[in-house]
Amino acid sequence: MNYGSVSPFNAPSLAADAQSLGNLKMEAGRSTPAAIKETAKQFESLFMRELMKSMREATMKSGMLDSPGGDLGTDLLDQQFAVQMSGQPGGLADTIAKQLTRQMAGSAKEAANTNVTGQNPGQGNIGKVAEAGIQRTATPVAAKAPRAPTETQANFVKQHSDVANAIEKKTGIPAGFMLGQAGHETGWGKHEIKLKGGSPSCNLFGIKAGASWTGKVAEVTTTEYVNGAPQKCVQRFRAYDSYADAFKDYARMISESPRYAKVKDQASSAQSFAVGLQKAGYATDPDYAAKLSRAINTTLAIRRAQA
Repeated sequence: MNYGSVSPFNAPSLAADAQSLGNLKMEAGRSTPAAIKETAKQFESLFMRELMKSMREATMKSGMLDSPGGDLGTDLLDQQFAVQMSGQPGGLADTIAKQLTRQMAGSAKEAANTNVTGQNPGQGNIGKVAEAGIQRTATPVAAKAPRAPTETQANFVKQHSDVANAIEKKTGIPAGFMLGQAGHETGWGKHEIKLKGGSPSCNLFGIKAGASWTGKVAEVTTTEYVNGAPQKCVQRFRAYDSYADAFKDYARMISESPRYAKVKDQASSAQSFAVGLQKAGYATDPDYAAKLSRAINTTLAIRRAQA
């Protein structure tokens, strides 16, 4: 590649000092194509300067003509070589400019979607690249809007609301929280645990049958997490004569078992309740609290709509 002749007295400046860097940041804040191009060029210049500096440091010096003044002159010459070599067609500056342009477009689109006013959406990206030289900032990702409740979810909540409300009056456990957990555990009624022969177990909360359980039992293949890894295994679950019995048994366990003694006190929000259950070991899924929180919030939205 032909870089042409270089004169340290007439070549463009490198934004390596505070004043030049400040001017570049001011220009970068305008977010114009020219500002993007100049920022990308300065980035490439800084890169080339560091590259030449590393090459010189790796070269053995004779010591005969070495001096602080000579080192300073060499550094200044390297700066100007770096400026002269940057900005060539097909070089690193073109790639940087394209990336910055995409980031600017993404930031502007997000700002429009979130109705952000009084802020230049592109200033942060270019300004940071100009200031740090080698720093790149990621384009923010807009948060996904929550999904609207489905008809299946709404029907499930409506079906079990009366029982949940009655249990709430007796125990203080929020009905919406119980309904959300029942919905999560059963896939909103679509994946309820079945007894042998296909009849429903009425177990809406996935409560297992331990040694102290003397009632009916349903044995099914389920997924458990061992050291964070999912594994299929056969487990024994409690079976009830009615859904009301399932709610009562769940409320009894949460209210009376020492394992869940603190959970009722954490019912101030869906998240704290879900986190409390996970910490107490209700499920082995490492993402259980997050999934349960979403199910509870969906239930609360449905109940507001059905009120």
